[in-house]
Amino acid sequence: MLSRVKICGLKTEADIEMVNELKPDFVGFIINFPKSHRSKTEQEVKILREKLRKDIKAVGVFVNEPEENVVRMLKEGTIDLAQLHGDETDDMILRIKRNTNQPVIKAYCLRDKEDLATALASPADYILLDQGKGEGRTFDWSLIDEEIQRPWFLAGGLGPENLKEAITRLHPWAVDLSSSVETDQKKDFQKVKEVIHIVREPS
Repeated sequence: MLSRVKICGLKTEADIEMVNELKPDFVGFIINFPKSHRSKTEQEVKILREKLRKDIKAVGVFVNEPEENVVRMLKEGTIDLAQLHGDETDDMILRIKRNTNQPVIKAYCLRDKEDLATALASPADYILLDQGKGEGRTFDWSLIDEEIQRPWFLAGGLGPENLKEAITRLHPWAVDLSSSVETDQKKDFQKVKEVIHIVREPS
């Protein structure tokens, strides 16, 4: 099974036009996290989302966002999935799922086998394994020594130079890219096109 592609950190209408043409499976909007140059407000995301193709899933990326805000954005259709990158508890994940009937992705920093065990036990619909919080570095892939038996996103330091190896070696359900498909902090059409081709080309 081919992996799916998520392009994260969309900021502009030009980004939306690009993904509408290239058609990744998911796109990510970083919402209310001013530490990131990719952060957008809820209202800005609503406007961008209206221009997004209906067959591309919109993911809201949050770091310790108040639960009621996440629930509202899911219920209103501003986003299709919530991706949680902070200190959100299993109970919070379960409440969001129960109150919205929408999928939740929980991100985990993978530094040792204990981190992997915690992630695998998550009640989230999907887990995302990363080295940190969007720092663009790979974790030690040898921590995954057997195929993960649940849908998961691989993130952290992925780009054209290692994407094929990552998919072949780790068999992620989806791959998540952001900084590696940018030039001068802007999404680059050719780079996004290249990684989508790598993921989707027959093995």
